[in-house]
Order: sequence, then C-alpha cells, then structure tokens
Amino acid sequence: MQTPAAKIIRLDPEGRGYLPLLSGPPETVTMRSGLLLLAPGKSVGKHSTGEHEEILVVLEGTGEMLITGEASLPVVAGTAVYCPPHREHDVLNTGEGDLRYVYVVARALP
Repeated sequence: MQTPAAKIIRLDPEGRGYLPLLSGPPETVTMRSGLLLLAPGKSVGKHSTGEHEEILVVLEGTGEMLITGEASLPVVAGTAVYCPPHREHDVLNTGEGDLRYVYVVARALP
C-alpha cells in the first residue's frame, strides 16, 4: 500500500452545501471527511456508519444527531459528536441559522 502524503486542505468559509476534504484510499489509509452546511430544518438523511466510526466537529449552529434506538445527541458549535460503528443515524439542523460541521469517518478496527 502506498503511504498517503501530508497535505493542507482549505476550508471554504463562504461555501454552501458540501465540500469533500479527504476521499479515502489512496489519499488516506481509511479516513474520509467533508465540510457540510445544512440550512435550518434540513438534514443529511438517514444513513449507517456500517463498519466505520464517525465524529462531527461542529463549527457553527445547533442541531441533533438522531441515532435509531437511542436518545438524540445535541450538535452545538464548539463541540464534537461521536457516532460508533453499525448505527443508523441522521443529522438535523434544529436552529434558526446554518449548521456547519466537519465530519470524519474511519474504518473501525475489529
């Protein structure tokens, strides 16, 4: 396997929607990430982490991570929210302004 190269990724503070940051192998070992902006009342849509774990680093706004069968987790600027492997979840903007966060997903070890 080729060793990934170090790099700097510019975050577009004025961008709207979705900006991929890292796209997985061969750019990284297993990690994928992106910058997401959700308008008030919008969600990313229900999806599963599968064999991956995920962390959100919340930059702006408020919302909730809705995890099937579990209590929702607050998504608030200045916090990080972790979702373990094999969990169906969604992120919903419950605030009056934009919700902006960086997500990082990596394959969980067995």
